[in-house]
Amino acid sequence: MIEADGVRLRRAEWEDVDFLVELLTNEEVSPFLAGAAARDRADLLDEIDRSLAHPEEFGRFLIEVEQDGGWKPAGALGFEIRNRRSRIAFLQRLAVHPDFRGRRLGDTAAGLIQRHLIFDLDYHRLELEIYGFNDRAIAHAERSGFVREGVKRRAYLRHGEWVDGVLFGLTREDLEQT
Repeated sequence: MIEADGVRLRRAEWEDVDFLVELLTNEEVSPFLAGAAARDRADLLDEIDRSLAHPEEFGRFLIEVEQDGGWKPAGALGFEIRNRRSRIAFLQRLAVHPDFRGRRLGDTAAGLIQRHLIFDLDYHRLELEIYGFNDRAIAHAERSGFVREGVKRRAYLRHGEWVDGVLFGLTREDLEQT
């Protein structure tokens, strides 16, 4: 577990699958996730198994907040190895439940996962891609220290339209300077 400022990240476990299904199929969350992202129970259980079996290469985490003396699930995020030799991880599926928005939980969670991947798991570079229409996520990435590196123009068919993918990166050196 990774914890700071009343927020913690912990690896998802089987008993978390109902929360994950509800979160990732929520009508305020789902339109902003990758079209191929796992959303059903069986696929999410497979991802949880993979995260537990290969924790340095793949991760599915719950974002939890301290509440009433315990921890309450508030969101999720994940990563997977993109390039082993160059130690690059790809971050994906940051989602905060609508009931918890406006508290900057995503920003805190991003900082926690960045430090974990770079300093604990020895990745050198983190990458992510955001749909061009997702202004809130783009602002979050920039607040979280990611550097906008480019745009894949009209790369994805989402909701019947071709949309851009905005590419971001963060290196160990970027994180060491903060």
